[in-house]
Amino acid sequence: MSAPDDDELWQDFHRVVNMTSRELADWLRTRDAGEDTEAMPDQAGQPTGRQVLHVLGKRHVDLTDDDRRIMRKVVDRVRAERREDLEPVAGQANWRHRLMSMGHDPLKPA
Repeated sequence: MSAPDDDELWQDFHRVVNMTSRELADWLRTRDAGEDTEAMPDQAGQPTGRQVLHVLGKRHVDLTDDDRRIMRKVVDRVRAERREDLEPVAGQANWRHRLMSMGHDPLKPA
């Protein structure tokens, strides 16, 4: 990936991922907490959510090809389910929760 493409992906990713790493980590732990069991904190949530957390903890210059793949996947999935302007919008709870598990809260201003 060329430097301009990499910069654009970095900006797009941080635009669609509007939850902080702390908010996302808390959300993933909450989603995985069950009545009888709870996942280990570093294993909470779906793999995509954990990968997003991993990327949020990195500097731009430290990105790997795997990081770029997950960033592109998240950008594409959020845009497929949202309008381009990412204006706050309510929807079905399961839709919001699915997006939040990738780091995007559709009720939070972009």
